[in-house]
Amino acid sequence: MEVVAVPDEEILITSVTDPVAHALSVVGRRYRVADHYEVGREKVREYARAVQDAHPVHRVDGVAAEFGHPGLVAPPTFGALLVGAVQDALGEILTGYDLSSTMQTDQTFDYLRPIVVGDRLTSNVCLHSFRQAFGGDLLVVENIVTNQHRQIVLNARTGLVARSAPSEANAGIVESLSKIMRQPTPRIRAVTPAPDLPDASSAPASPSIRTRAAHTVSEGDRLPDRIVDLTLGDLVNYAGVAGDTNPIHWHGDAARLVGLDGTVAHGMLTMALAAGFVTEWLGDPTALRHYSVRMTSPVPVTAQGPSTIEFQGRVKQFDPGTNQAVIALTATHAGRKIFGRATATVRLSDHPA
Repeated sequence: MEVVAVPDEEILITSVTDPVAHALSVVGRRYRVADHYEVGREKVREYARAVQDAHPVHRVDGVAAEFGHPGLVAPPTFGALLVGAVQDALGEILTGYDLSSTMQTDQTFDYLRPIVVGDRLTSNVCLHSFRQAFGGDLLVVENIVTNQHRQIVLNARTGLVARSAPSEANAGIVESLSKIMRQPTPRIRAVTPAPDLPDASSAPASPSIRTRAAHTVSEGDRLPDRIVDLTLGDLVNYAGVAGDTNPIHWHGDAARLVGLDGTVAHGMLTMALAAGFVTEWLGDPTALRHYSVRMTSPVPVTAQGPSTIEFQGRVKQFDPGTNQAVIALTATHAGRKIFGRATATVRLSDHPA
């Protein structure tokens, strides 16, 4: 199903087209997902538990109010719950791609406003860039998320590797995985051309009264290390909470079908754990302004026992004029780095924490 732009309207036509040429033709066009996602109180708590984020602003109404918010605040990577809608939208925008078999390589979040309980989030999606290299198609998908007030709350960019020409071997893998994965449900989402979006630069800074004080931070400072254990049950739980149906995270045979030794942790789960590591040190999750991770090595997790990840961080840059700092992050499992590059830009306060 190809989406073709015509003056003052958008029509759907069925045609056979070159997937690569079509992808190039839609680069930069933005589409709005017709249905919104409403943030629920228990979903915020459920997600915080799934990513082992114990900050009370995600769990206790009174604490969220003390921090200046009308409801519980979603953890920094809560936007991952919109992936299903975005993937459905891409399925309508692109042709000739099996988006269920893409591999995520990079993820970036720019935070403009906190996501809180009661927000109705709408995804405004575009294929930001497209190129072919290393035998695959490299896509960067941008999702500008707005709330019910047409305010931008989040700008997320995801790097993906996809293939437009599946081989016979891949077709066999897809058939085998279809016997493992849950049965698909009818899609109710649809995309339309997105209206003009508000200027993101006009977004006011969110209230942040509990952030680490700037005078206590210097370049080169190290964050306290954090050790996290992940079990296969943690992966199954996160898959259900986040709606990630990829069986490589919970079914060993499925993982081996695609060349892995066994089940591996979700990239977004490890990214969420690292975000919690930063915000625990920071004191206020809403003071996280930018977060970027390049994912290089998956973390194997089996039924034989937990897998341990060690998170470390240091203050790479500090600007006393803006009270902003850049934190360089590392995450290692069994002596191997699982992030190729990871940074978090945070806002500090000019008063005692």
